[in-house]
Amino acid sequence: MSLLIKNGEIITASERYTADIWCEGETITRIDRDIAPSPGAEVIDARGQYVFPGFIDPHVHIHLPCLGTFAKDTHETGSKAALVGGTTTFIEMIAPARTDGPMESFELWLDRAQGHSACDFTFHMGVARYDDQMEMEMLEIVKRGLSSFKILLAYKGISAITDEELYRTLRLAKKLGVITTAHCENADLIAELQKKLVGEGKTGPEWHHESRPPLVEAEGVHHLMTFARLLDAHVYIVHTSCEEAVREAVNGKLGGVKVWIETLIQYLVTDKTYAERPNFEGAKFVMSPPLRDKRNQDVLWNGLRDGLISTLASDHAPFDFATQKRLGENDFTRIPTGIPSLEDRNNVFYTYGVRRGRLDLHRFVDAASTQAAKLFGLFPRKGAIQPGSDADLVVYDPHYRGTISVKTQTMNVDYNPFEGMAIEGRPSVVTVRGQVAVRDGKFVGHIGRGKFLPREPSHF
Repeated sequence: MSLLIKNGEIITASERYTADIWCEGETITRIDRDIAPSPGAEVIDARGQYVFPGFIDPHVHIHLPCLGTFAKDTHETGSKAALVGGTTTFIEMIAPARTDGPMESFELWLDRAQGHSACDFTFHMGVARYDDQMEMEMLEIVKRGLSSFKILLAYKGISAITDEELYRTLRLAKKLGVITTAHCENADLIAELQKKLVGEGKTGPEWHHESRPPLVEAEGVHHLMTFARLLDAHVYIVHTSCEEAVREAVNGKLGGVKVWIETLIQYLVTDKTYAERPNFEGAKFVMSPPLRDKRNQDVLWNGLRDGLISTLASDHAPFDFATQKRLGENDFTRIPTGIPSLEDRNNVFYTYGVRRGRLDLHRFVDAASTQAAKLFGLFPRKGAIQPGSDADLVVYDPHYRGTISVKTQTMNVDYNPFEGMAIEGRPSVVTVRGQVAVRDGKFVGHIGRGKFLPREPSHF
């Protein structure tokens, strides 16, 4: 069926104008004024609303093993939640253990998603170790359509890679034209601080922050910058939480490192006091790197406004409070880390960014969609509104007023970190490749319609 979106104010990373959008099949085929619909076409009147390119979340976890349990969302529930919030494509982290084979892990994550996701998807391929067999399999995985790796400089003994493995991974990435995304903390420092705190009887969730303070994150960024500069590798720092880490990345950039920075919606509107709430409530807000002092919020907002920070992600990792988070009730190191935020990322970003004057609409679209598309080999198929692009569109109602609540969310988890927070705007219609998937906050799409998106190495 053909689709016509009429009278909307089209907002992209660089343009703003009023026009109609004609979608034929799965793509945008024409943008013009006063397009007359053909018989049988679906017509959506977007008068008084914005039309954005579908949002892209560059960092989510759906299938995620952690401390003997698994994240609560499936690709069905997770993709529904993404779409309700206007995210039409997400990039999921494949998270193998050090003993897992890369191809085995790729096939597992792909099998979990294909036929089960309602939105389009692709992956960052986790590198948990480096040896000759791993290198051969990574070459094949890149041929299969993944053009980004994921490394962790944290979680000693679980998934942290050694410096030799870091060197070899970045060398391979440079050779293949692949960008490497990195979790930057110092694994050894964290292990020692955790041991010290638990030994002193400091076991509550409020001590999680003290086990991985800003200096530990900044040291991880500095470490990555050294290797990336030496190898001339392209790197992307995930979930950057604090001024100290941003400064290390900027210093790297000034020194010639090809580095991009991501931050998260959680860091912009919540802070470390949330993880200090009594009666173990703080466990809901345990994530890594941790929520920081509130003073960091202005730094991150300003970085997003000026483009110093390229992207806004969710790092969605949903674990039930009533059961899973309580695994660490007597030891904060046993709390599954992560905060569910896939559904609310864009509405919170719009409300507390655009509506509060912290950034303009173009930068909003750029950080929530276009930059991710460009960095990860999806542009202009995704992240754009132009003929030939996929018809992933968000008709956004800036007049909507509501309140975030676990009672009305789509995410399959028993709490919402933004509970009670007001929002000023939400998607009224969301399309995936020309087909309506959301109307007025309700999923109306088709499970399994989401496609795996193969990507070519970018070579920048």
